[in-house]
Amino acid sequence: MTPIGIIHTPFTELEGMPIQPAGAIGVKGTVEVFEKFRAGLQDVGGFSHIILLYLFHRSEGFSLKVIPFLDNQLRGLFATRAPKRPNPIGLSVVRLDRIENHVLHILDVDILDGTPLLDIKPYVPEFDCRKDVRTGWFGQAKGKASTLKSDDRFK
Repeated sequence: MTPIGIIHTPFTELEGMPIQPAGAIGVKGTVEVFEKFRAGLQDVGGFSHIILLYLFHRSEGFSLKVIPFLDNQLRGLFATRAPKRPNPIGLSVVRLDRIENHVLHILDVDILDGTPLLDIKPYVPEFDCRKDVRTGWFGQAKGKASTLKSDDRFK
């Protein structure tokens, strides 16, 4: 994969970051799209939210069993959103404030500064919002993502 841009945020260290966009309400960031991909930004400004797919560039190695930020029990990696993964790809739904030239100004960002951007997709509720869902063990952690910060467990 080839990064299409770079994400800039106020978070320079992993520890103390929000663990999900719900814990980053109002946090500002920018997405700089590289020149050869800028034509793809046409019409993105019509969306209030976008999905950013990115590389956990400071993540090394992984374990198939982890204790996630929102729990104190060992869980299967694929039942979590832990950053140390076989393919370290992250996903965040962020608010799009505005676009100036090739820079997207975003809000509610929970991403480390300097993160390589792999793709941008529009958030479309008709496609992306499901009803009658099961959330597994996350049900017991409801509401915690807005207040918990990351620690050193996935360093």
